[in-house]
Amino acid sequence: MTASTLPIRLRGCTVRPWRATDATELARVANDRDIWLNLRDVFPHPYRTEDAERFIGMILVQDPMTSYAIDVDGVPVGSVGFRFGTDVERVTAEIGYWLGAGHRGKGIATDVVRSMTGWVLERYALTRVWAHVFVTNPDSARVLERAGFVREATMRRSVIKNGQVLDQWLYGFVPEGPDGDPIR
Repeated sequence: MTASTLPIRLRGCTVRPWRATDATELARVANDRDIWLNLRDVFPHPYRTEDAERFIGMILVQDPMTSYAIDVDGVPVGSVGFRFGTDVERVTAEIGYWLGAGHRGKGIATDVVRSMTGWVLERYALTRVWAHVFVTNPDSARVLERAGFVREATMRRSVIKNGQVLDQWLYGFVPEGPDGDPIR
């Protein structure tokens, strides 16, 4: 994949920059307790239009932009984003994503994670993309595995969500050359 600009058209969806006009639909689809249960607490619940407007406003002034809409038929149905590493981890990025209830189980999340991982690795000359998954979210673990990520560790009792202390799985993706060795 070349380091193209967005949008990126995939089977069943498009990944594109957020638009100010997405706020109402973002609030509708993101106001789902199941989504909230699997994300960091910075993701509010209930998710209101004001939350969507604040999020989109923050994203639109970022340079580089780090969060994108997952769009199906012109409507945002989820999000994918990156948090770039700093200091000695500056050659890495964490990926995060979520998808609205009506669009899960269709391969969309896997396609998005696979494509955006390749995109961010090439565009920003990174060596690794990683993700944390709460052990209570095996569906997300399967998305990562189907996208080529490897479970590297179980981080025991490493988070608290909804009053419950949980383990997390650490997943990593390191691009490999034709010989199977990591590309440096």
